[in-house]
Amino acid sequence: MLDIRRILSDTDVFRKALMDRNQKNIPFEAILNDERALSALRKNWEGLREKRNRLAEDIGKKKRLGEDSSSLMEESRLVNAEISRIEQDLSKMEAGVREQLLLIPNIPHPSVPVGPDEHSNKEVHRSGVPRTFSFEPLPHWDIGTRLGILDFDRAAVLSGSRFSVLSGDGARLERALVAFMMDEHAGFQKKRRSGKPYTEVSIPFLVRPEMMEGTGQFPKFREESFLIPDDNLVLIPTAEVPVTNLNRDSILDEADLPVKYVASSTCFRREAGAAGKDTRGLIRQHQFLKVELVWLTRPESSYEDLEELTGDAEAVLEKLGLPYRRIVLCTGDLGFSSAKTYDLEVWMPSQGVYREISSCSNFEDFQARRAAIRYRPKEGGKPRLVHTMNGSGVAVGRTIAAILENFQEEDGSVLLPEPLRAYMGGQERLSPPKKQR
Repeated sequence: MLDIRRILSDTDVFRKALMDRNQKNIPFEAILNDERALSALRKNWEGLREKRNRLAEDIGKKKRLGEDSSSLMEESRLVNAEISRIEQDLSKMEAGVREQLLLIPNIPHPSVPVGPDEHSNKEVHRSGVPRTFSFEPLPHWDIGTRLGILDFDRAAVLSGSRFSVLSGDGARLERALVAFMMDEHAGFQKKRRSGKPYTEVSIPFLVRPEMMEGTGQFPKFREESFLIPDDNLVLIPTAEVPVTNLNRDSILDEADLPVKYVASSTCFRREAGAAGKDTRGLIRQHQFLKVELVWLTRPESSYEDLEELTGDAEAVLEKLGLPYRRIVLCTGDLGFSSAKTYDLEVWMPSQGVYREISSCSNFEDFQARRAAIRYRPKEGGKPRLVHTMNGSGVAVGRTIAAILENFQEEDGSVLLPEPLRAYMGGQERLSPPKKQR
């Protein structure tokens, strides 16, 4: 959530930022008018409180002198009634302004390229060279089916479309990837600029709605969530939600920053805005596994920290030998809560394109203001809001898809990346089941 005081002082900056984001339907001027009316009502309330205090002093003087104070007491009663009425109005107006502020996206960082959509995103780094095949590479859904490790038809019977069943080596590969990623991130403290380790956490997959509001998913993306109304709970779309809120309503010491968490979780998304996209395969599922990195850090260092966090996600792809590129999202493609986002895209041979496998974002104080996460500066003074960041480290299903496609062989087998073999009991490849004679 944005700071209304900052909006009022830099109105033109915010108005331009919303235009750059293609957010033309936000009632920005109405919000400003409501906040100005609210400010005027607060001044009226403060003036009445001062008047009530003066009346109390005058009544006390008259009583000490034995004089009649009934008229002053009646005036004080009327003032108190007006204060009570205004306080009710203030409460309603403040709630209304807050609800409107919750619908305003974050302001892009000056380094974010301006553009209307994904076509204006900019590539800033590329790693690895896509493999040249001597045969026509298959899509991962065909590879997985032929290997007998991936079953979409059985998943559809169980749950409907956009679910999958992994079995045998497929389920084992999924488990191996989670363990590999968690081990890698937990060991990154050895040679990192921040000098702080990740703390591994295991978190609930069901959260209260206010946790979703704290990270910016609610109210904007409520329709894309799986709700359990009877219990007032929500299935998490990402571990970012419970992990960020671990420090909700708290004040940290600056010496403890950055606080860095890593968690693996199942994620649940309706993908309501993705009709017709990636209807086959593991790219866009209602339920999927993901390893998540979350940082709480100092405002002065958060953009250096974003580079480090993104590098942690990239290291996983590099160790697996997967070709990828890093792009910076433009203003029109930026996520609701983000001030700057890097997407990591992995090469998918069957389509001849790079596809997103990780998104690493700096939210600045946008989430921290919603969730009331602050730190106490070491030099003293009032507590300040932290900057929050998160990134996929990385999406497990999409990694499986990338491994199947990039390391497929003409005989139908798939070579396993060397770092995963220890997690697979020394297994070096996935092979199709032998035909029965």
